[in-house]
Amino acid sequence: MSLYQTLLNKDKFFLIAGPCVVENEKLMFEVAEKLLEETGKRNIPFVFKSSYIKANRTSINSPTGAGLEKGLKILQKIKEEFKVPILTDVHNISEVAAVADVADILQIPAFLSRQTDLITTVAKTGRIVNIKKGQFMAPEDMKAAAGKVLSVNNCKILLTERGTTFGYHNLVVDFRSFAIMKKIGYPVIYDVTHSLQKPSVDKTSGGTPEFAPMMARAALATGMVDGLFIETHPNPKKALSDADTMLPLDKISKILDECLSVF
Repeated sequence: MSLYQTLLNKDKFFLIAGPCVVENEKLMFEVAEKLLEETGKRNIPFVFKSSYIKANRTSINSPTGAGLEKGLKILQKIKEEFKVPILTDVHNISEVAAVADVADILQIPAFLSRQTDLITTVAKTGRIVNIKKGQFMAPEDMKAAAGKVLSVNNCKILLTERGTTFGYHNLVVDFRSFAIMKKIGYPVIYDVTHSLQKPSVDKTSGGTPEFAPMMARAALATGMVDGLFIETHPNPKKALSDADTMLPLDKISKILDECLSVF
């Protein structure tokens, strides 16, 4: 069974999880091992996620990650060591070929979700394409975004809800969006941790991760969500990116059990 067919399985949700950005190899391996262990115990399909670079930063001084070469090298090692599929963001057309050699799922970041050339270039690799709904987009707009992938004969599409801009420095999740995007015809993912961000507060982004378990359960209870996207770190407060939104790694087992109780 291909990875995309596995993600289409309706028996339970799948999990996309990992640190926001690739930090050092030791930390990445620690997170991957723990997540693989916890999802394996529960027979939850798992995709490891981390970004080799984060182009969208609040401040010029914000860390951006390991970079293309080093970051992809670490992700490749994780893929080989743990036999786990990899998801990572891609921001520039020039990086697509190198990323597609490593990642099983190429992700279009929310702020780039209308960039036609980037989406079609990613789609031409034949890899699974995960498009994050921009905070400025309505859920029905994702039909056109998916159409860009289809235009180059790639039907392996995932659509991710990550919240909608609500005034300044806040996001809100309209649960109707899950049903609207589901009608487009592709698996729908709920990005739990990013939807709880407080964007660009001072020189960093804040967040309210304490609501993550509740929001994850509620999203799955709609019956319209196929997968969860969760960023996690052994010590979020020391993370290089999204320190105020990532979940502590030792809390993952509890949130998975709570989410499974919905089924």
